[in-house]
Amino acid sequence: PNLGGQMGLNLSMELARSGYLDRTGIRLLACKPETIDRAEDRELFKETMEKLHQPIIPSEVVETLQDALACADRIGYPVIVRPAFTMGGTGGGICETREKLIEIGTNGLRLSPIHQILVEKCIAGWKEIEYEVMRDHKGNVITVCNMENLDPVGIHTGDSVVVAPSQTLTDHEYQMLRTAALDIITELGIEGGCNCQFALKPDSFDYAVIEVNPRVSRSSALASKATGYPLAFVAAKLGLGYGLFDLKNSVTKTTSAFFEPALDYVVCKIPRWDLGKFHGVDRELGSSMKSVGEVMAIGRTFEEAIQKGLRMIGQGMHGFVENKELVIEDVDKALREPTDKRIFVISKAMRAGYTVDQIHELTKIDKWFLQKLQHIMDTSKEMHEWGNNHKQITDMPDELLRKAKVQGFSDFQIARAIGYEGDMEDGILYVRNHRKQVGILPVVKQIDTLAAEYPAQTNYLYLTYSGVANDVKYLGDHKSI
Repeated sequence: PNLGGQMGLNLSMELARSGYLDRTGIRLLACKPETIDRAEDRELFKETMEKLHQPIIPSEVVETLQDALACADRIGYPVIVRPAFTMGGTGGGICETREKLIEIGTNGLRLSPIHQILVEKCIAGWKEIEYEVMRDHKGNVITVCNMENLDPVGIHTGDSVVVAPSQTLTDHEYQMLRTAALDIITELGIEGGCNCQFALKPDSFDYAVIEVNPRVSRSSALASKATGYPLAFVAAKLGLGYGLFDLKNSVTKTTSAFFEPALDYVVCKIPRWDLGKFHGVDRELGSSMKSVGEVMAIGRTFEEAIQKGLRMIGQGMHGFVENKELVIEDVDKALREPTDKRIFVISKAMRAGYTVDQIHELTKIDKWFLQKLQHIMDTSKEMHEWGNNHKQITDMPDELLRKAKVQGFSDFQIARAIGYEGDMEDGILYVRNHRKQVGILPVVKQIDTLAAEYPAQTNYLYLTYSGVANDVKYLGDHKSI
């Protein structure tokens, strides 16, 4: 059940409730029906968290619209509606008013397989942190990966830019949430993988458990790719009765799977939307997922990873800067009410002179991320100023060109930033040929899951300009890159 996504959980529970499993003697592997219920049923989940003394957001589980409205009156608006046994936040949303709760609550009750919703106090603006956790039948537990959403609570994690490992947590915050995740998977008795989502109040140690997915999920796929740890494969083996200590690390081929991966790089997941294909669609992002896919980029710096990812989403953008111009009438409103274009609205705001503090107030995005994006903007402005005075790439200081490449600028972006006026394909070659002449070339780095502590046996590779040597032997002419 925990390898089949939300549908696998729902089908398994239907088979259990109907008595089919008891009649046929079929046993669910990895997740027992009561485990799924305690994680997915909102009332049982609440009781489980209270038993563990884990903080949860003020909320009530209801099965009628009248009870939902009464609950919202008690805990105060705004509230978030979270239907039970649905995925991607389907049927849920943020309700600022009674009228909005009537609309979303009615839809959520209809879409929940058990016609149950959680009405929860909205804590939009807190950080959203995820932990991917593994446990075997003997009780051994590890965290495979922790991830931080660039967007705060209030935007579904599937619609948020996600960074692994977390970048803004103190060690105390990291260990506090890690301990909570291990305690939760142990109490639920899951054998395999589990995704724990937390809300962390900025500038404090206050946190709350948002939800637990007792299955591999979209976040599991990201964690697996980001670390090189094959979550689905290991989860399947654990469900069959193996222990973590019985399994080998698929990347090193020598170390045990009973370890916590270490990352010496940054991974950035960026959602992909196709909202332009749907007439009348509401572009504002909330707790119900609207993205249709995602890309993952790897780099040695956050700037490099996010610029790579923004090029890969296939929406005509070349990175954080040097893109086609967005027409935005009210930048403040576009920052305050996030849409699928939010990251490029931030770029436009910075270009217009908004400070990091101003953007933080409007978006609640952590200042660390905004400062990194400001670094990209500063480098872009530096190249613009240099281009206005020189025009010739051969006169550009090597330090400036290298800094741009380390921050993820493509040759196209650099050509446009310095004001190259010819055909842009020629401009790309113009920059690339000079870059190669001065020895600014990428290196091939290897993901080994253990931050180079043990050699990797599989070629799981990425390119970066933040390095001095290749991790693998390259048989061709690497200067052609």
